[in-house]
Amino acid sequence: MTSSQNDQKPSEIKWQAESTHPELVDSLKKALREVIDPELGLDMIALGLIRDVDIQEKSANIKMILTTPFCPYAPAMMETTRQKAEAVLKLPTTIEFGLEMWDMSMMEEGAVENWGLW
Repeated sequence: MTSSQNDQKPSEIKWQAESTHPELVDSLKKALREVIDPELGLDMIALGLIRDVDIQEKSANIKMILTTPFCPYAPAMMETTRQKAEAVLKLPTTIEFGLEMWDMSMMEEGAVENWGLW
């Protein structure tokens, strides 16, 4: 791992789409902010649950994680994420459930304060 990778916070993860389709990233993030974790009351982007977006010519793949692997809302959140992404990308989209464990360091800058825990 290089020193710049060591210095990167988990919340600063870069999607593949940021280099391949930068013109779509803002619209996609805006749409995915509409997907709210019902238990925490924060959106997928603020929580850092979308770990990667890979856009190809005929399809897209989103790698996401959940705050807990046994989240009872997982199927609904994953399906809503897929629908929102397809609406923006105009491509069939699959959701891949990542094995990475979520922690609060993955949250967007300022999201912890908005959560009301501190």
